[in-house]
Amino acid sequence: MTRLAGSSKLLRAMNESATLALLLERGTLTRAELRELTGLSKPTTSDVLRTLTDAGFATVIGHTSGGPGPNAEIYAVNPSAAHVVAITARDVLVTAQPAIGGALCDLAGAVLARHEYDVDASDPVTTVKQTVADLCRRADLETAAVTHIHLSVPGSYDPVSDTIHHIDVAGWGRPGLTAELAAKLDTTVSADNDVNLAAIAERHRGVGAGTSGFTLVWFGAGLGCAIDLGSTLLRGVSGGAGELGYVPIGQQPGQDLQDLVGGPAVLALAGEHGFAAKTPEAAVADAVSKPDGLPFLKQLAEKIALALASVSAILDPPLLVLAGEVAQAGGAVLRDLVVEAFHQMTPLSTPVAVTALTDDAALLGALDAGLRTVRDALIDSLRHALTPG
Repeated sequence: MTRLAGSSKLLRAMNESATLALLLERGTLTRAELRELTGLSKPTTSDVLRTLTDAGFATVIGHTSGGPGPNAEIYAVNPSAAHVVAITARDVLVTAQPAIGGALCDLAGAVLARHEYDVDASDPVTTVKQTVADLCRRADLETAAVTHIHLSVPGSYDPVSDTIHHIDVAGWGRPGLTAELAAKLDTTVSADNDVNLAAIAERHRGVGAGTSGFTLVWFGAGLGCAIDLGSTLLRGVSGGAGELGYVPIGQQPGQDLQDLVGGPAVLALAGEHGFAAKTPEAAVADAVSKPDGLPFLKQLAEKIALALASVSAILDPPLLVLAGEVAQAGGAVLRDLVVEAFHQMTPLSTPVAVTALTDDAALLGALDAGLRTVRDALIDSLRHALTPG
């Protein structure tokens, strides 16, 4: 009898997790739609929905109307069952943006609060705590309602050592940071490279949607590369895959791709052509808007194409995506020039697209990744509640 009870409990948990996954994927469903998708009987479907509703994971948001018979209840995930905070830390020495960007969303993905913080971020624990508290205040939530925090960082996160490498933001490179934050804020905390998170946003919201895979190459104040293998990312053994700026070029020691086409190099090139600006993206946007900007843009495109050729020759991806502030500012004009230069310097025929995102891609990606983490955890919590009673 114990084995039967355990098997029955396992089956119930599987049904509940499958139903919750469908609600998260589809948004809203009626009992009849759930029965059709799952093949469950009417009593079992009702029992599963009752359990999820009682647990606070699902809720009735309305009723169907206009059809024959009684109106059917429409179910959706309970948006207040979990909340995610996304925080992006920026190197203020190489970007004109505020040091911290933050956003808070519910389980349904609705953004409840978002703000930029021009602060000294050298104490990451205090910075994250204050950011979470302020976002919760803006959303009229208690901080205890935050289920997960997802950090976007301009560096490589190694989950084995819990260390962010190659980061120039003071204080953020010390080992054990995410574990310390999780303990101080009493929630789960994850971290990932900002360009990886931009690729996640591109997969969910941009030109990467529906592709078999793509490589996103980031051109902004810094350089980066994210390798999407079909909804999963290649991060490398220590999280350092895609640190494109460190690729050496030429014969001079210390010269790398960052020196060729990083933010300072773009600004210097723009200045040579008479386009003085505070940021590389501002210089590119100015050049795009003026007839005499073409020589600068063509020379910039050649440098970008050299970086793309290196990436394409090694990875042979289905698609190259130009992203980052410089790519966003250049848009289709810069993309076309890059494509022309790329195909002139290499026999490779990799398609090149420009990002479809105009917002902060790293912050959006952190929200997307944080939501996936929370949703998977909820589904797993149902699957793992299997101990026979």
